[in-house]
Amino acid sequence: MSRYVLAIDQGTTSSRAILFEQSTKITAIGQQEFPQHFPRSGWVEHDPVDIWESTIATCKSALKQGNASISDIAAIGITNQRETTVLWDRETGEAIYNAIVWQDRRTASFCQSLKDAGHEAVFKEKTGLLLDPYFSGTKIAWILDNVDGARAAAEAGKLAFGTVDSFLLWKLTGGKVHATDATNASRTLIYDIHKGEWSSELLDILNIPRSLLPEVKNSSDDFGDLDPDIFGGTTKIAGIAGDQQAAVVGQACFKPGMMKSTYGTGCFALLNTGDKPVLSKNKMLTTIAYQLNGQPTYALEGSIFVAGSAVQWLRDGLGIIEEASQSGTLADQADPEQNVIMVPAFVGLGAPYWDAECRGAIYGLTRATGPSELCKAALEAVCYQTRDLLEAMKADAGEDLETVLRVDGGMVSSSWTMQRLADLLGAPVDRPSVLETTALGAAYLAGLHVGFYPEPEAFSKLWKLESRFTPDMADDQRDLSYAGWKDAVSRTLSK
Repeated sequence: MSRYVLAIDQGTTSSRAILFEQSTKITAIGQQEFPQHFPRSGWVEHDPVDIWESTIATCKSALKQGNASISDIAAIGITNQRETTVLWDRETGEAIYNAIVWQDRRTASFCQSLKDAGHEAVFKEKTGLLLDPYFSGTKIAWILDNVDGARAAAEAGKLAFGTVDSFLLWKLTGGKVHATDATNASRTLIYDIHKGEWSSELLDILNIPRSLLPEVKNSSDDFGDLDPDIFGGTTKIAGIAGDQQAAVVGQACFKPGMMKSTYGTGCFALLNTGDKPVLSKNKMLTTIAYQLNGQPTYALEGSIFVAGSAVQWLRDGLGIIEEASQSGTLADQADPEQNVIMVPAFVGLGAPYWDAECRGAIYGLTRATGPSELCKAALEAVCYQTRDLLEAMKADAGEDLETVLRVDGGMVSSSWTMQRLADLLGAPVDRPSVLETTALGAAYLAGLHVGFYPEPEAFSKLWKLESRFTPDMADDQRDLSYAGWKDAVSRTLSK
């Protein structure tokens, strides 16, 4: 009898593997950070070997901690950093270039040239996305045009493209399966989310050969068998979803109007809009939240590029904290008379601004500003950016959308930050008992396919509240603080 589902959570700064029981209780967690590469300003890369090796190491660690073997695993689910782009050789399985990370801005000028040529409308109509370096399509084009021999090899059918899930799937199945799911496909800038297929028109505009592309499947599906040489046995790989969509599933946001926000390296808020895509008039993204039995469920998404990575910068760049967990404690000690505002546009600003060229700024510095005030400013920036997203979503979906925000991700363990979030949003914030909702979503999708987990309605009943944070700030103070943020952003934007 299988005891667990193994969830692989391959993130931007670390790879993780988690064993989940049928009750959703966590038995074991393996985690390993891996290096970030910044070859030029605005460029962010990962070595695909690091991604693969850290993934395998964390799986082995979780199995060992849980005193489990692969025979105890009902299925494997994969969730991944989205938009990060890998091209590899179909014969050797080796990447031809480093993975270009979702944060990377190298294709900003290419995106601008596509806009100038009048292409943005067709991209938005078909994909629900904006022309921005964030997405995979222009990254694929860059590799084809800048790596020696890449285009010729691609046109000869010798190369494969994948987001990280697809790359891992290829490796986990011993090169037998080249596939992805609809959620990851919906982030590539080349997938028609209405027709559920790769768009020939968009492929032509970006000059991307169709032979590169993976098969697109449901989020809960048969993705093939694990290569028995990896862990000494085999099981089904049965669930895949991009990390933010996996969190929608893990948070049981199955009903239209439900919303979740994940706070990791970046911050991503998704609003379930049901079986009809809502095209945003306020620079939100329209995306696929999950796809079951051939039926996509859509979402509006707001993407913030820098959340937890601002705290990492305080730790690694400035050296003013030793552990990320110290940031909330220090923020609580900040001088209330100082009004320091950080706009963490290290790689530009995402929704609702979509300014690839602006860079970070800090306003309100005084001679008395110290680590506490900088920590407070970094954490408040996450809260302000979340409010930006909710304001835009309300404008798109109507004022009657659900006002409770379900939160997850590494930053939500800070109660100071979550209380500040509730204060600056003027809305309740719900923190679940299982914080690993991204991995749980992947586990659920895999377990659903093999009968380990029940249908969505029954699964929703397993979601449990750990803490609710309710607003405790006067309306005038909230509005004054937000106005200060908006003023700081207006000074930072490049245009």
